[in-house]
Amino acid sequence: MNAHNKIKTAVYRILAQRESSSAKIEQKLLTKGFPAADIERVLDELRQDGTVSDKRFAESYIRYRQNRGYGPLRIRQELQTQGLSKEIIEDQLDITDNAWFAEANRVWQKRFRGQAPADLKERGKQFRFLQYRGFTQEQIEHIFDL
Repeated sequence: MNAHNKIKTAVYRILAQRESSSAKIEQKLLTKGFPAADIERVLDELRQDGTVSDKRFAESYIRYRQNRGYGPLRIRQELQTQGLSKEIIEDQLDITDNAWFAEANRVWQKRFRGQAPADLKERGKQFRFLQYRGFTQEQIEHIFDL
């Protein structure tokens, strides 16, 4: 088996476990000792035929993390660490979408059982929790204004 086929097989194994960004795939292949030039050639070929797609990975990752209760700011930061370009992230992750307001409210309801903060200390605690989860200040303030 030549190097091209070995790299392709390794990519298929990586993708069989879960969808990955091309940057992460490249990183994994480099740690296995494959030459960078060969990796890039194979990844270009697989991008063209649609096997490797950063756009599809971003959609999948956003949906997964949103369902786990994370907000757009945290998801954006995580996608950047996955090696996705800013253009792909901004194209797939619409921070201004009104659905994020509903998602922030859902996460708040689940964590705090819909109990409005009784004092400033509790409000700060709830605010920090939602900030840590990656929601914008506007999305968080919307919850407390209801």
